[in-house]
Amino acid sequence: MRSPSEVAVALDDAGYLPDAGISTAAFLALSMRRPLLCEGEPGTGKTALAQALATALGVELIRLQCHEGIDASQALYDWDFPRQLLHLRTLEAATDGALDADAAESSLYTERFLLARPLLRALREAPCVLLVDEIDRADDEFEAFLLEVLSEYAVSIPEFGEVRATAPPVVVLTSNRTREVHDALKRRCLYHWLEHPDLEREVGILRRRLPDLRPRLAGQVAEAVQRMRELELVKPPGVAEALDWAQALQALNNDTLDPDSAAATLGAVLKYREDTDRVRTSGLLGELADRD
Repeated sequence: MRSPSEVAVALDDAGYLPDAGISTAAFLALSMRRPLLCEGEPGTGKTALAQALATALGVELIRLQCHEGIDASQALYDWDFPRQLLHLRTLEAATDGALDADAAESSLYTERFLLARPLLRALREAPCVLLVDEIDRADDEFEAFLLEVLSEYAVSIPEFGEVRATAPPVVVLTSNRTREVHDALKRRCLYHWLEHPDLEREVGILRRRLPDLRPRLAGQVAEAVQRMRELELVKPPGVAEALDWAQALQALNNDTLDPDSAAATLGAVLKYREDTDRVRTSGLLGELADRD
């Protein structure tokens, strides 16, 4: 893909409707072979961008889901200890207990017993898209380890040897900004902040993902979600919640957003009682439902 517009078309064909900023950031990440760090509120399409890139490029998506306490072994590799133990017992039985210790040890640390986790898989299977999801959930030590891997696209396994990517994978890191990602990692990456889509783009996303959705209902759902984001909610709805809400209304055979069905299906778009109470008392649903 030779330009941001070509990337935009490819993402659009993959079912992701980008704006100019997203398509430009993705193009630069591809052409410069740099990781792309996407930050933004939950539900702005960060994870979906990586999925769409994999589809557009025709390569595998390998996902590393970060969490508190994640360490290198969970992200990189581990050894299949139960199978190694079984292998040792088999060797011992076959040699009637006369094991050659060095030969037995070397036979344990081979491809057969290596459990490749997402980072190692991405290095070995590139070209691919590596999604490091919610890096802000990991701790400082893991972030430093990840930076080292992304700097060389290679790791050294003491018992096995070096594994180096023949071509760098396309790397997308996402962050909901529950904490600040360190400057060293940010400097290694290209950066893009994803906003919630504007009204026109959100309607387009709804129509794209739900082809049978009536145009009026798509517009009403998108406008209602846009207005909800202006309220002081615990968790403002993202695009995923807008899609869920539209699907719920479709399942009830609603062609428009009427107050009763909107109130009954708020659980599809809002996930906290405080948020549903605030929306119900704001008068927003009745106001939007009365519009043509």
